Amino acid sequence: MDLNGKKVLVMGLGLHGGGLGVVRFLLRQGAHVVVTDLRTAEELAPALGELAGEPVEYVLGEHRLEDFARAELVVRNPAVPRESPYLEEARRRGIPVEMEMTLFFARCPGPILGVTGTKGKSTTTALLGEMLRRRFPDTVVAGNIRVSALEALPRIGPQTPVVLELSSWQLEGLGEKGLSPQVAVVTNLYPDHMNRYRSWEDYVEAKRAIYRAQRPGDLLVLNANDPTVRDFARDAPSRVAWFGVGLRRRGRTLLTTDGKRLPIGAGAALLARGKVCWMEPAGGLREICPLSSIRLPGRHNRENVLAATAAACLYGLSPQEVAEALAAFPGLPDRLEVVRVLDGVAYINDTTSTAPASTIAALEALEGPLILIAGGADKGLDYTEMAAAVAARARAVLLLEGSATSKLEAALRAAGAGPLIVGRFHDLPAAVRQAREIARPGESVLLSPGCASFGLFRHEFERGERFREAVQELT
Repeated sequence: MDLNGKKVLVMGLGLHGGGLGVVRFLLRQGAHVVVTDLRTAEELAPALGELAGEPVEYVLGEHRLEDFARAELVVRNPAVPRESPYLEEARRRGIPVEMEMTLFFARCPGPILGVTGTKGKSTTTALLGEMLRRRFPDTVVAGNIRVSALEALPRIGPQTPVVLELSSWQLEGLGEKGLSPQVAVVTNLYPDHMNRYRSWEDYVEAKRAIYRAQRPGDLLVLNANDPTVRDFARDAPSRVAWFGVGLRRRGRTLLTTDGKRLPIGAGAALLARGKVCWMEPAGGLREICPLSSIRLPGRHNRENVLAATAAACLYGLSPQEVAEALAAFPGLPDRLEVVRVLDGVAYINDTTSTAPASTIAALEALEGPLILIAGGADKGLDYTEMAAAVAARARAVLLLEGSATSKLEAALRAAGAGPLIVGRFHDLPAAVRQAREIARPGESVLLSPGCASFGLFRHEFERGERFREAVQELT
């Protein structure tokens, strides 16, 4: 669609930059832009400040059906449910509904590598981008990693690799339009966003959009040890490659940790003799680097390393290029980020662990006794396994108030972790100060909530920033 002069309604400006990028892109195309958002001008102040002076009409604190009826195109924020009655009204009137990613895919001249999964997708995306930059310095990394893809369009050429982190919500839109990246990576799948999806199967189906529209020459990189992800290979129209910790070769097949045999396919990234390796389709093994040279902690990050390695090798990078990126990559903020070591106590920010599976991975990644700060907003998830992991690993638990916290506390008590609960806090700095009081040298204070952040915070990144500030204020 030629957007010049078109009346475009942006549904949801949001707080992470994607909506801002959409509006700027539409203005560059000459569109007449109306932004509607349920948040108030005060809540959206940072984004509105970025758009000061631009010819944008705002409808804030509400949505109005008449705005949707007048639009020639609606662009919805990923956080807006696809079942929204306002979107249904637009569709009923024959008004196209797009998302940032559908607009981007339709216009991107370069090859797209997409990464999705429940956990690890941000780290895998960033790491894959660093690998590609060893050969392609102009590589673009964007998407759900809080970087607008549309903002990057002007600097993307036909040979510019684009690495996108894709959430299930973004994939919903791509699936509706029949769009998939040329290289797709799926890290793992665990229950998440069950307050948004009708069922686990509905959530998994949204993720499948990353490969549904691929072509025979495209590539799909799957976690061989995740049964749900592994099943994606059954109907994939593209070539399939694998990765996995504990993956082993057995003749012309790969043996997974749960005893399944898989064809080698387009290749596999695995660990062998303490080294990261790439297995060629014919079975030859190419050593990348020693595992000891990688700075990322935990088994879950080994999976992320192997996922990015597989995609990079399939893209043609050399073992040396991959190894250099692995040795240099320090990890991302807000993911097992060591904020400070004070009096022998490490304060660790893992605010992006918004689901139980992520918190379990964080608990397994750290060594020694720890004090856990957890709790927050409910996403319709079960906390039984997380509670068992907390009971086994934590010396004390401080709970942040939220709609999921009572459910988490009940699970902790059922797991025998009731005596570990120090209290419930409406204020994160107060929880940090309390952790300081009870922490001993050699221990860690870990913010890994296992819950969403809404209620006390605008989003998980604000929660992480408040944690950093509180830790830096300790004396």
